[in-house]
Amino acid sequence: MTDSADSPPPSVSAPTRTQVFLRGLRSTSIVGLQFVLVVAALWVVMWVVGRFWVALLPVLLAIIVCTLLWPSVRWLRSHRVPPAGASLLMMLIAVGLLAGVIGLIVPSIVDQSPELADRTVRGVHKLQEWVQGPPLNLGDEQIDGLVSAITNKVQSSASTIAAGVFSGIGAATSVLITLFTTLILVFFFLKDGPRFVPWLQRTVGHPAGGHVAEVLQRMWNSLGGFIRTQAIVSFVDASLIGAGLFILQVPLAWVLIVITFLGGFIPIVGAFVAGALAVLIALVSNGLTSALIVLAIIIAVQQLEGNVLQPWLQSKSMDLHATIVLLAVTVGGSLFGIIGAFLAVPAAATIAVVLRYINEQIAIRAGEKPPPKDEATDDGGPGVGAADDPGGTGEAATGTA
Repeated sequence: MTDSADSPPPSVSAPTRTQVFLRGLRSTSIVGLQFVLVVAALWVVMWVVGRFWVALLPVLLAIIVCTLLWPSVRWLRSHRVPPAGASLLMMLIAVGLLAGVIGLIVPSIVDQSPELADRTVRGVHKLQEWVQGPPLNLGDEQIDGLVSAITNKVQSSASTIAAGVFSGIGAATSVLITLFTTLILVFFFLKDGPRFVPWLQRTVGHPAGGHVAEVLQRMWNSLGGFIRTQAIVSFVDASLIGAGLFILQVPLAWVLIVITFLGGFIPIVGAFVAGALAVLIALVSNGLTSALIVLAIIIAVQQLEGNVLQPWLQSKSMDLHATIVLLAVTVGGSLFGIIGAFLAVPAAATIAVVLRYINEQIAIRAGEKPPPKDEATDDGGPGVGAADDPGGTGEAATGTA
């Protein structure tokens, strides 16, 4: 009798090539269908955002304003100032500062605009003399023909221009409504914001409530860190460039300083546009030498910002590659204009927070060491505040199921 231990193991039949191919095709089809469903869901989300953009825009702007005002409001509340009083006081201070800036630059525009217009006309005449000389050698008839063609085009588009004026009036009305709604929302967000996440965590329940609370807290930290550090970077840029403009006596220096500061909140694109405008005004008003000096100052300041300030200040607030930032600004500007370009980077930063959190959860469930969490400092913003939520749980989200 043969020992069973010496018998060969039963043979396992290998799958045929057709079976292997069909399994791969089936897996690819499932992944492709899942991808199509995800893209369709994203398209629906974008469609909904577009339909409700008028209502969403004041909310987004109010959240951004709250990230700037909340540290001061939190300090006042910690010193026994009532939430409503602290919120209203900081809003009045912010509105007063904004009104002061507007009151400072408007007289400058009124006083210097005529002189700048005269210099612009002289610059146009110099340009006309230049195109009439070598190497272009354009004659008066060619220039007059070009001017006539432009004039005819403008006249033929009179109806379009008139429609644009009325559209602009409607847009201005919409801007006023948006600003008023934003102010109201800022007040309530600052006053009652700390109760939102604990309430949402209780409402959603376990275990999803913990995940939602953790993600919202990280979003708030990332957004607040980005806005505040970008404000510091923009202030430094505007101060250094403004000092150069004043030394060179460039007209509308205060206006250019404000534009440079606001442009700093639109990374890459905003700095380029503000710098180009400053160089153009310096060229028209003070000549080529002054324009070249202004260009050199702007390049030096941008190098200081890109190589020193932003890596140092934003290393803990936002971790996005420059390519992602540029693409985000481009997509946001193409979809929603200037507001879209302004909101693009904060939106990209919050999406990155969600993706990092999902990556952490995947690593935990796969038994791997989770990647490091976002290092944005917890500023105790309106997203948290168990002490401000009497009767609620107020428990910090752990992020675990």
